[in-house]
Parts: sequence; structure tokens; C-alpha cells
Amino acid sequence: TFQTNVLTELRKWKLSLIEHHKLQMRQEKDKHAAQVRQLGSEIENLKELLHTYEISVGRKDEVITNLTQALERQKERIELMRKFTLWRIKHVKAKQEEYANRIADRQFRTALMKKVWAAWRSLSEEKWKVKVAKACQSRAEDVCVQLTNDYEAKIAELTATLEQTKAEILRLHSEREQYEDTMKKAFMRGVCALNLEAMTMFQGK
Repeated sequence: TFQTNVLTELRKWKLSLIEHHKLQMRQEKDKHAAQVRQLGSEIENLKELLHTYEISVGRKDEVITNLTQALERQKERIELMRKFTLWRIKHVKAKQEEYANRIADRQFRTALMKKVWAAWRSLSEEKWKVKVAKACQSRAEDVCVQLTNDYEAKIAELTATLEQTKAEILRLHSEREQYEDTMKKAFMRGVCALNLEAMTMFQGK
């Protein structure tokens, strides 16, 4: 998630700062050790000088004063270095807090913008659904009217065809009855003719 990524980045940044600070501390310690070695060398030189002065006995107080001043200066330098290191640590912590506050503020604004966007999108989708529903209803009504008109025209056409078919059936029935009547009459005439011919033949015999 976004919060997890932010926390991960903060941890990485914090570890990076700590490693950077450790490196600076090691460098400062190395510098301090070099300075201490240098001062040690200076002290050894001063001791040798003191020994020489002790041997010569002429300027012992002056050598002691110089050594004391050198040590005081070194103490002052060490104290200044310690104060500078503490100030640096405090400054880094302040930067970390400022960065964390800035990230939190940015995350809050992002979450707020997401909520506003979701609300606007929900309202827009609702309006769009109502609009589409109205359009679909209007289109469905038009289709229903068109289908009704088409079916009514088709029913009228089929009704006319049915009436024509009924008239044709009645005509065919009439023709059939006429044909059967004609056939009966012809058959009866044929029977009568045969009967007459037979009677003629019997009478002739």
C-alpha cells in the first residue's frame, strides 16, 4: 500500500542518514585521532624541548606556559567539535521530522482528493444511469409503437388474404356441387337411354 511504501522509504532514508552520519563520525574520529596523534607528537616535541630547557634551566616557565596553552586550545577544539556534532545530530532529526510531516501532509491531501473524486464519480455515474435509462425507455417505446403498427398491418393483410381464401373455397365448393349435379344428370340420362334401348330390343324380339 501507499502508507507501507512511504514507511519503507522513510526507513531507507533514515538508515541512509544513519550510515552517512556514522561515516561522518568515523571521519571526524579519524581526524580527531590524527589531531590527537599530532598533538601527541607536539607534546613529545614539547617534552623534549622541556627536557632541553630543564637541562638549560633558562626558560622552563615559558615552556610550561606554551604547553598549557596548547592543551587549552586542544580542549577548546574538542569541545567545539562535540558541540558541532550534537548540533548536526539535532539538525538531522529536525530534517527527518520535517520530511515525515511533509509526507504525511501529502498523503492526507491525496486521500482527500481520492474521496472527492470518488464522490464526484458516483454522482456522475448516477446521472449517466438516469440519462441512459430515459433514452432506453424512449427507444423501447418507439420500437413498441413501430412493432404494433407492423403487426396491425400484417394482421390486416392476413385478414384480407383469409377472406379471399374463404371466397375461393366457397367458389370451389359451388363449382364442385355444379359438377356433381351435372355428372348425376348425365349419368341418369345415360341410364335412361340404356333402359329405353333395352326395352326396344325386348319389344322387337
